[in-house]
Order: sequence, then structure tokens, then C-alpha cells
Amino acid sequence: MCRYGMIAYKPHYACFKCRKTFKRRLEKDIYHGFNKSKAQNPAKCPECGELMANMGLDFESPKKKDTKSWEHISTLYEVGITFHSCGCSGPGYIPSNSNELITHFSKIKADYIKQQQFWARRRSDPENQSEIAKDRHHNWFYLSKIPLEMKTGSKNKPKFDSKKAQIYWNQKVLEIESKIEKIINANTV
Repeated sequence: MCRYGMIAYKPHYACFKCRKTFKRRLEKDIYHGFNKSKAQNPAKCPECGELMANMGLDFESPKKKDTKSWEHISTLYEVGITFHSCGCSGPGYIPSNSNELITHFSKIKADYIKQQQFWARRRSDPENQSEIAKDRHHNWFYLSKIPLEMKTGSKNKPKFDSKKAQIYWNQKVLEIESKIEKIINANTV
């Protein structure tokens, strides 16, 4: 059972400048019974007044003196890795240092490049049912990973836009490369 499904837990916010974390009350707890339509205000650090990072419910902060860990957590946040989950399985793989993070993103980049190469080689969609069945069997990994808007046709005769898929995977490769560059720049500072 999901550990966050029954009770509303307070989210963890981190201030990388002060190297402190705080739990923030939920506005629905504050305005209980009132229909408050405005969005939650951004969390500001009570100490320095800067905006804080929403690190998720599974976040455990390092000690204040552990500056290396705080720098790593800051880098994780910059590249989009936080400790959010539904509570069932946890936040997933969180690399423990910059080298592991670069290795992790390099593997993801290699997968994206494989996807891009598949769609570059794909000339046309199969026409008859036996070819469609073979295509689904052999290429299910690639066919299932593209967004729905690139899939047209019917269930029995699907059509895929190879050019849009190539552009999509190229964009994903560029996003990962920019994240790797951020990690490298953070380590050289």
C-alpha cells in the first residue's frame, strides 16, 4: 500500500545557500474548509529569504557541515532529479556522486540515440496484418516509447511519423547533453 495515500505529509524544501531543510505546511491544512482557489505561494527560506527547492517527500538532508553532499544535491536539483514519489516504490535511482550521475545520463543518452537511429532507418509502416504483427513483435520497444501524437491510424493499422520521431529523440538527446554539461560545469567551479 502507498505510504502517502492515506495521510497528507508535509513536503521537504531545501535551501542550498543556508544548507537547511524545512517542512512546509500544506495550504489545504491552513485553509481547511475554505475554498481557496489560488495556487500555493513559493516557499521562501525563513533564514535568508531566497526561494527554496521542493525536494519531495522522500528527501533526507545531509548534515549542514557536509558541503560536498549539499553541492551534489544542488546539482541533482539543477538537472531535474528530486525525491518525489507516490510512496509505493520510492524516488528511483539517485546517483550518489557526480561521476555516477554522468554515467547514468550517458546511459540514457545512448538509449535515446538508439531510438533516434531506429526512426532514421525506418522507411515505411507495414501494410498487411502479418507485417504489422512482426513489426510489433520485433520493434515494440521503439514503437511504444514515442508520444501518442506521433501515432496515427487505427489499432489494426497503425501509422508512425518517422520524421517527427527523429526530431523528438534528437531533442531528448540535446536535453540530456545539456544536463551532462551542467554537471561538468558544476564540478569545475
